[in-house]
Amino acid sequence: MHRLKTKLLAALAVVIVATAVPAAADAAPEPKPPALTPVQATVAAMHPGWNLGNTLDALGDDETAWGNPMVTREQIAFIKDQGFNSIRIPVTWRGRGTDGTAPYDIDPAYMDRVEEIVDWSLEEDLYVLLNTHHDSWMWIWDMGTDPENVRAEYDAIWTQIAERFKDHPHQLLFESINEPQFRNVDFEAQAAALHELNVSFHEIVRASGGNNGDRALVIPTMHTSSTSERMDPVLETILGLDDPNLVATVHDYGFWPFSVNVAGFTRFDDEVRQWTEDNFDRVHDTFIARGIPVILGEYGLLGFDRHTGTVQQGEKLKFFEHFNYYAQQKQITTMWWDNGQHFNRSTFEWNDPDLFAHIASSWTTRSGTASSDQIYIRSDEPVTAQTVTLNHNGLKFKDLRLDGKKLKAGRDYTLSGDQLTFSAAFLEGLVAGGGHGEQAVIQARFSKGVPWKFHVITFEVPVLDDLEGATEDFRIPTAFNGDQLATMEAVYAEGGNAGPHDWTSFKEFEEAFSPDYADGDIWLKPRFFQDVREGEEVILTFHFWSGEILEYSVTRTGDSVVGVAI
Repeated sequence: MHRLKTKLLAALAVVIVATAVPAAADAAPEPKPPALTPVQATVAAMHPGWNLGNTLDALGDDETAWGNPMVTREQIAFIKDQGFNSIRIPVTWRGRGTDGTAPYDIDPAYMDRVEEIVDWSLEEDLYVLLNTHHDSWMWIWDMGTDPENVRAEYDAIWTQIAERFKDHPHQLLFESINEPQFRNVDFEAQAAALHELNVSFHEIVRASGGNNGDRALVIPTMHTSSTSERMDPVLETILGLDDPNLVATVHDYGFWPFSVNVAGFTRFDDEVRQWTEDNFDRVHDTFIARGIPVILGEYGLLGFDRHTGTVQQGEKLKFFEHFNYYAQQKQITTMWWDNGQHFNRSTFEWNDPDLFAHIASSWTTRSGTASSDQIYIRSDEPVTAQTVTLNHNGLKFKDLRLDGKKLKAGRDYTLSGDQLTFSAAFLEGLVAGGGHGEQAVIQARFSKGVPWKFHVITFEVPVLDDLEGATEDFRIPTAFNGDQLATMEAVYAEGGNAGPHDWTSFKEFEEAFSPDYADGDIWLKPRFFQDVREGEEVILTFHFWSGEILEYSVTRTGDSVVGVAI
């Protein structure tokens, strides 16, 4: 017995607001916004959502193939208890479900397992979004060149899914395909292929009867992109189907250079912020303004696929705080992508509690932030006052706390507008113990949201050592001395950018280079040397978060590398 109840959360509801002429001061009160349609109410109630990534979509012997444990009812209950209202269950059907040969029957045991997880989720009072996932690039992407075989398998899979779940409650939604893409054909043919698949998906589900007659169906854009070029053809498909229970979906992993930390985009600056806002504005104007609700089926930062530290902590917190806030402003339901890097499904802990706290808070309110979450103090120089800029985000600053105790304004710090200055005497007291690294964490509290943390760090200028090594494992000995690496540039001594992404001197964090603070080295990865010309000197410039800048020379000869500190 499914006990899910419809959750119409007023603060999160999708409201389609008609353009109104400004009223005179003495005019009658504006009329209430129109009531939500059933599908709009469903999508609104799904916010916020979470992805059960790298599990049923994983390729291999079973759902543990990509490193996650078997799904349990307790894991799903934990997700519900954390404040999520929906769960997206990505499923790859080719491999464990079918073998890709006609008649494409899905293994009954696999279908039973999918249904078991769906049922657990519904019983935990979660909305569920079920899809076809990595099938998109395993075989569906041949739709443009082999439509007959792709359609046969695609139709067979959705016919079986629709039949199995047709009597499940309306809190279960179907998504036709994840991140659709089609190879070896031009864009016009790709758009036609996606249209054909979406129409077939719609016809199969609707014809299967039961609750599938009016179940909410989710239609993706090409690549689930939010560019107008890739949204407009899908808008035509949705309008042409003339079905009030259709939902559009896109994905968003942020401004790419910031998302992977390349080209010098180490900070959440105005350009990164504007990119997010422009994307959500387009999504709103294309779909939501026309009454078509939108689910952001996946969001995050692409650099997380390599390491969640690819983007510096404070900068990533500012990104997610603003990202979720603006999505709500545009009435977009969000579903956080988690392939195991965020929720530890074995220990039932968040790997980064501060990140989760900021994301969870952003579902209902804003949080105050600052220009940085780091205050660097050189241990070999006199301590001076340090100033940071507060981002109030419409909130009122309350106070500063250290170990739970309120700091004294005028003595420990001063605040002038948005300029917060820590006094030299106060900072000197924090770092008096000596040593390198974090000495204290100060919390700035605002009228709402999560406190902003300032990490007080002592350091000396890092030191790089000479090294003769190999391209496969070239690790520059580095005394970080409390400092942390922000980014690295690489240029040839004779001119021109060196290494991968040669359109920029700034290389990609965790792909071209990676700092190891525990072992004391900076690893220049094999990927970096693949694009370095043999025999030519390369000048590396290392930028540290303290503001320090160091240079280093490397020259590759075959598989050998000579490195010299400059």
